[in-house]
Amino acid sequence: MSEPKRLHPIAVLLNIIKSIKELVIPFLLVVVIPGKNEGIPGWIQPLVISIIILFIIGNAFLQWVRFTYRIEDGEFRIESGVFVRKKRYIKFDRIHSIDISEGIIQRIFSLVKLNIETAGGSQADAVLSAISKSDAGRINAFISEGKNANNPFDKDEVADNEYAAKSSSVFKQTLPQLFVMAATSGAVGVFLSGAIAFISQFDEMIPFERIFKDYEDFIEMGTIILTVFALLALLVVYVLATLSMVIKYASFTVIKTDEEIVISRGLLEKRQLTIPIHKIQGIRIMENLIRKPLGLATVYIEYAGGSMEDKESLSIMLFPLIRKRHLHEKILEILPVYETASEMTPIPKRALSRYVFRKFLYFIPIIGALIWFFRPWGYLSLLLVPLAIFWAYMQYRDAGWSIEGNLLLLSSRFFSKQTLIMHRSRIQSITYKKSWFQNRKELATISASIKSGITSRVGMVADVEEKDCLIIKSWYLPKKAVDSQ
Repeated sequence: MSEPKRLHPIAVLLNIIKSIKELVIPFLLVVVIPGKNEGIPGWIQPLVISIIILFIIGNAFLQWVRFTYRIEDGEFRIESGVFVRKKRYIKFDRIHSIDISEGIIQRIFSLVKLNIETAGGSQADAVLSAISKSDAGRINAFISEGKNANNPFDKDEVADNEYAAKSSSVFKQTLPQLFVMAATSGAVGVFLSGAIAFISQFDEMIPFERIFKDYEDFIEMGTIILTVFALLALLVVYVLATLSMVIKYASFTVIKTDEEIVISRGLLEKRQLTIPIHKIQGIRIMENLIRKPLGLATVYIEYAGGSMEDKESLSIMLFPLIRKRHLHEKILEILPVYETASEMTPIPKRALSRYVFRKFLYFIPIIGALIWFFRPWGYLSLLLVPLAIFWAYMQYRDAGWSIEGNLLLLSSRFFSKQTLIMHRSRIQSITYKKSWFQNRKELATISASIKSGITSRVGMVADVEEKDCLIIKSWYLPKKAVDSQ
């Protein structure tokens, strides 16, 4: 039986930081917005701030004191709770994944953060925010091997050596590839939207009117200077977004053992995620508008795990950037059960008109509104017509399906092309439906879903040959019941 262990004392600081993040809005309201009502003494605000700080520090210390963990009888056991004592027992065979990460604070003290997750839920089942690397390695090894040891903390490096001996490096992302991945990821859009959302929270505090009034003369100098300034600002944001992606996925490595895949990455914050192979539900291949012409793709693992607290754990990146011609070899090496080299069966040519028609249904109201309210400049919106036709053609061209042995592949595009590779035993349901308009052309829509994170991942192809949908349905029927509409 292992003795209960506490986290490293630096966990107190981590608890304080976590509490501040959770209370940042009310704390800012107290600090930034002073009391405006006359008659309220000036010492009220400092007193309130002091009470909040003392409460946060005291609560963080008590959380650290009351938190213990140990391994006993094939279970990972945690006791926590300041006022209400909580005991959680997690059996080894119920654990889906182990996520080991190193934030800036952990790295200073040579510590790591360890998350243990079972079935997909709203949060991780166990979070050890500050433990030594050796303890994390032994916990990871014993859980992975499913051992029922009396005291895993006394086994020194034995478990670690056995674990390392069975592992082999499968994939490593080079620095030039990371820069290409970051530069073509579209992260600049996320970066901009995040900045705009942050600024919008403080629009009442920032004197925009006075700022713009002071620069009216500068603005009147012409649109050329403003255009150059906007382009420079966009370039700066693009560079920052690219660098943030490179830092996030630096040293990206995939290691495979007999039963697990270990993914590690990060420069400032190092993360290591351990995923049991038998929990993997499928593979998703993504090709955006820039990468597809270059023969590049990003590959994700769909698995039954992850938590809402960590959005990244819901979508596990297996290969940040890989050439399509190398994809077959790498999948065969790391997940041979999902290896396939079959060509996709395209949808029929008569389906193209339906793709174009659906796009016009979206764009015609927009074009009409722009022409009506913004004449004569609104007529420029007619340029959206060839854009709609091109978009429809891209979606039509990339739509397709394939069956090879026990694998079903569904390919479609919204903006990026998605190819979902699913094993028949992992498919939760297949839906086959057709509308009156599809029935006239002997077409139908086929979709299949697999477990992914706490929800499902759905692959769908519209306007497939009706007889092809029946082939997919017949292929799936021996294993599961089919939902048909």
